[in-house]
Amino acid sequence: MPFIIKKFHLEEKQKAFLFLIREIGCSQSEAQRFIARGRLFSNGDLVLKDKEEISGDIEFITFEPITKGLKPTFETEEFVLFDKPSGMLIHPQNRYTPYSLIDEVKYQYGMDANITHRIDMETSGLVLCAKNKESERDIKMMFQERDMQKRYLALVYGRFEKELTCKEPLKVNKDATSGVLRSIVKVDLSGKSSETFFKPIEYFEDLDMTLVECYPHTGRQHQIRVHLFHVKHPIVGDPLYGVEEEITTKYLDRELKGKERIISTGASRLLLHAYELSFIYKGKEYKIKSNVDFAKECLESILKKEI
Repeated sequence: MPFIIKKFHLEEKQKAFLFLIREIGCSQSEAQRFIARGRLFSNGDLVLKDKEEISGDIEFITFEPITKGLKPTFETEEFVLFDKPSGMLIHPQNRYTPYSLIDEVKYQYGMDANITHRIDMETSGLVLCAKNKESERDIKMMFQERDMQKRYLALVYGRFEKELTCKEPLKVNKDATSGVLRSIVKVDLSGKSSETFFKPIEYFEDLDMTLVECYPHTGRQHQIRVHLFHVKHPIVGDPLYGVEEEITTKYLDRELKGKERIISTGASRLLLHAYELSFIYKGKEYKIKSNVDFAKECLESILKKEI
């Protein structure tokens, strides 16, 4: 479990942020952030203010990364790329999450290393990680300024006839009727501008499915998935877009599992893969491709469905 509780006993009163700086070895800004996130307790009570004086039995919830042996796809002195498997979280959802990609990044490269962008849990493929604070800042800015060219592969339903660009604006619709905040993205004229270019690669006639290249020019949540659904070619294995509302609800309630998931969506996972990243960093051009044979993974997933 990456999050553990460290226990201390403090005889004399200290300001909370000073205690963390001295005992944990963090900076003042990090100490303030830990306290704001509810990671520090004094005598069983949550410490709410960074200048609050604390003493007695102190508990601090800290992150200690673990490894499951995931090896990087590409590495330089400044950054590293991992091929994230489908189903792996980028970051923990809460302190009870047993494992996520950030574990591997910080375990292998130190606590200053960090992930610079996100892909969905069910999406597989390349994730770019910085090894230090300087490269993290530079790479995040490149994503923000759209200086990163991303290419995805998706297996979609139907014959995708020709290249096309989808520019439909997207809006996140949040639903809290079940007591849990859940987001579904929809095409909406009041939404944010979005653009994705699609190019068919191979049509599998016996499956009536097409392998498609996807080039997102913007980075909206679920952009590729919603745009493909909008042009009537939903991604195989997608439990949110292109299935009946009952299936979506079951998935969001974590009740869609096993054979029912495969039968209702076409696969045991979302068949979307972050395949390539192209960018220029410190004057050098990089074009990095995933090591995963995604087409093979797709066909194996379809065979599972038939079995």
